[in-house]
Amino acid sequence: MSNTRPAREKTPASSFFSRYPTAPLQAVGGLFIMGADAFRFAFRRPFQGREFIDQSWFVARVSLVPTLLVAIPFTVLVSFTLNILLRELGAADLSGAGAAFGSITQIGPMVTVLIVAGAGATAMCADLGSRTIREEIEAMEVLGINPVQRLVTPRVLASGLVALLLNSLVCIIGVGGGYVFSVFVQGVNPGAFAAGITLLTGTQEVVISSIKALVFGLIAGVVACYRGLIVTGGAKSVGNAVNETVVYAFMALFVVNVVITAIGVQLTAR
Repeated sequence: MSNTRPAREKTPASSFFSRYPTAPLQAVGGLFIMGADAFRFAFRRPFQGREFIDQSWFVARVSLVPTLLVAIPFTVLVSFTLNILLRELGAADLSGAGAAFGSITQIGPMVTVLIVAGAGATAMCADLGSRTIREEIEAMEVLGINPVQRLVTPRVLASGLVALLLNSLVCIIGVGGGYVFSVFVQGVNPGAFAAGITLLTGTQEVVISSIKALVFGLIAGVVACYRGLIVTGGAKSVGNAVNETVVYAFMALFVVNVVITAIGVQLTAR
């Protein structure tokens, strides 16, 4: 009687991991390597200043209107819910503290995540993906032009700059919208609202919020550029890369948000 056992049938999942055992790690490694190269070229000449300005304007143009459309109702909803809770507790005069703290520490950076990754990063990925399938990237390499220095670095820096500016805009909208809604709709005392703004929010919270937005923008830019440059195939591959950019950017940015928030809480002791 033979002791040999029948061969186990390979499932699609086992077949994939047998052929590509390190595919996810290679993707993450490639992302980090390209990100490091992009930041290294930011301090090397020649710096693509014109491309940086053009990309900053491009990302700002595609992100500004969505930012306004998301920030205004989002901040009003948060202020409305917060004021209802504070009224039940008899502390309606603290609505200014809650509106400022929520807008600056969480609402501003989170709206920045949604807009920069959902609008700006996808546009950059589609642009680079289209250039890749048209073999423009290979043509640049043949001419001795480094695509990371020429295309990626300006886009990553532009994404970080626009995210920083959008975060400031959302914070202003959050505090201003909270004031208008609280005072004119829910009858909160204007002086008490203004006095409570600095109760929980100071320079440290503003700095941490700005750091969050800057890091979010840089990460979204790196993810978008990486997915755009590794596209293979035709137009369908570009569409898939754009969809993956949104998913990967959201996953990375939410994790980074938790880490930076935890560090900020420890530093500010709040």
